[in-house]
Amino acid sequence: MNCKIHAVRATHSSLRLAAHRSLAIFLAVLFSLALASTASAQKKKKKDDTPPQPSPAANIPDEQKIDYMISEMLGAWQVGDVEKLHKAYSDDVSVVNGLWAPPVIGWTNYLLGYQQQRARAQQVRLDRLNTLIRVAPSGNVAWACYQWDFAAIVDGTANSAQGQTTLVLEKRSDNNWVIVHNHTSLVQASQPGAPGAMAPATPAPATKP
Repeated sequence: MNCKIHAVRATHSSLRLAAHRSLAIFLAVLFSLALASTASAQKKKKKDDTPPQPSPAANIPDEQKIDYMISEMLGAWQVGDVEKLHKAYSDDVSVVNGLWAPPVIGWTNYLLGYQQQRARAQQVRLDRLNTLIRVAPSGNVAWACYQWDFAAIVDGTANSAQGQTTLVLEKRSDNNWVIVHNHTSLVQASQPGAPGAMAPATPAPATKP
C-alpha cells in the first residue's frame, strides 16, 4: 500500500514538474517571439529609414498660405483666441485704425486695445470679401487687401459696420508669413453708433471706445 502511495505521489510530482517546465518553455518562447518581433520591427524601421519627404504645405503657393493665415487670424479675432491671433502678428506690428487716432505700435499695445474692445462685444460675426493678395518678386514681402462686413452686439446694442483693410506681410522664421502692418478704414456704418474701434481688421485700433 505504501509503495502505491509513493508511486502516486511521485507521479503527481513528475506531472507538476513537467507542467512547470512546459509553462517555463511557453513563456520563454513567447518572450523570444516578442523580442524577435521587436527586433524585426527595428530592422524594418532601419530598412525604411528613407529621407523625410517634404511637407505638402511646402508646395502650396504663398498666396494660398497668406489667404489661409488671414482666415485663421480673423477667426481668432472673432472668438477671442489671443494665442492664435498672436501667431499672425509680428511683435513689432503697426496698426492704423479707422478712427482719428495715432497708430498702435507693437503687439503688446495691440493686444491691450483688442481685449478691452472684445470684452464689450458678443455674437460677433465677420465676413471677408473680395480679397486680393500679391507677393513681391523677392518672395519675402507681400500685401493683401479685402473688404469686410462686421456685426455684433456691442454694449448691449446691435451694431454693424463695413470697411476695408490692407495688410503688409513678411516671411520670417520657418517661412511663416506674419502681419507687420495693418491699415483698416471704416467705410460705412449700417446703423448709427457702429463702433469704428471694433472694426474687424483692427483688433486693437484704439484703447478707448
